[in-house]
Amino acid sequence: MPLPVRSLPVLQNWDCQGCSACCRHYHVSVSTEERKLIESQGWEKEPEFQGVPMFVSSGGWLSKSSYRLNHRPDGACVFLGPDNRCRIHNKFGSAAKPLACRVYPYSLVPVGDHWRLGLRFSCPSAADSLGRPLSEHLKDANEFAALLEAEWGSAAVTRLPPELQGSQTVTWSDLFRIVTAISKVLADEEDDIERRWRRVLFLLTLLRKSRLDGKGEPEKAVTGGRLSELLHILASAADDEIPQEADEVPPPGWVGRMVFRPMVALYARKDTGPDKGSAQASMTGRLFSAIQFSRGKGTIPRVHGAIKSATFADTNKPFGKLSDKSSSLLTRWARVKVESLQFCGPINFGLGVWDGLESLAATFPAAMWLARVLVASGHSVDDAITLGVRVVDDNFGFNKLLGSVRQRFALRLLAARGELPKLIAWYGR
Repeated sequence: MPLPVRSLPVLQNWDCQGCSACCRHYHVSVSTEERKLIESQGWEKEPEFQGVPMFVSSGGWLSKSSYRLNHRPDGACVFLGPDNRCRIHNKFGSAAKPLACRVYPYSLVPVGDHWRLGLRFSCPSAADSLGRPLSEHLKDANEFAALLEAEWGSAAVTRLPPELQGSQTVTWSDLFRIVTAISKVLADEEDDIERRWRRVLFLLTLLRKSRLDGKGEPEKAVTGGRLSELLHILASAADDEIPQEADEVPPPGWVGRMVFRPMVALYARKDTGPDKGSAQASMTGRLFSAIQFSRGKGTIPRVHGAIKSATFADTNKPFGKLSDKSSSLLTRWARVKVESLQFCGPINFGLGVWDGLESLAATFPAAMWLARVLVASGHSVDDAITLGVRVVDDNFGFNKLLGSVRQRFALRLLAARGELPKLIAWYGR
């Protein structure tokens, strides 16, 4: 029997609204079996496919054996119909589509005796929480989990919990205790979302100094009820110790800004689809973009198509009190990522739990930085924050550059120098 899927306690809805964004923005890789199945469906007989290849090589000049679905000049997948529906789905049903198309925007993470169900907020419907509660999608999610389990084999069932840091590990049940404690802090609506993230970072600082596994002395390990009690005490200490208001936090220093700007450039970029930034179109453009982000002055390069005329100075203009809509979105986004464990392990470049939580915390100032750019480009604040979340989440865990040694070092530098809470407070204003 395949492992069951458990939905999240977070109040999050989703249903496909037929916006077709995923069919236009993503390059979908297909397996040999999927390619053969689609080729057997007779699409070459249809007028729309005359002279139009269904697949293109995605392996570059080094390999011609990898393929993805082709896209038309307007950016749409060749199988996207004029009604914004998938032709394969309409004619042969969902099971005839590539698995990647079927699973999106679900995120399924194997965690010992079950799968955790999450969502990618790059999907507009997920960001806006449109449709049925996520708990009502368990039938489909269990089907996809079974397919992934069959594809991955024993790796899904026998996967061990990710390390906290270094070689320090805990059991799945204790990891869930940690995740629950973090999510509880993020759910505290008595605080602004930026302060909740600062509380989480303070809690992480204390946990990094703790040796929960006993360091070779099992009798000294902090597990079970003792761990829950420790987490409660540390969370209370975090609430007491950190400043109440963002304006009470010192602004990020020169090092923090220098390290953050190249990181936020990676989170803001779009390299494929109709929203591809013009700054990504050539080697010269990418080089100029890197120089501009390093300088942090003048006009912001268009690393994403939604960026119009904005300057680096625009990113320092505070929003003031966030609307309930934006606060709810930022809360849901954070809690879904935490509770589904989308922030650590293989799904986030193999990061340990503490590093993974810090990488997730860094997405908050990245999304708010981009939202300021989008406001300067003509969007309303709520729309800018929503789009900022979608763009940043599109890259989180997927842009391989964010998993590079250089970016891991940058993240640790921000955390070690105390710059990460300063960035959260500064861009959360």
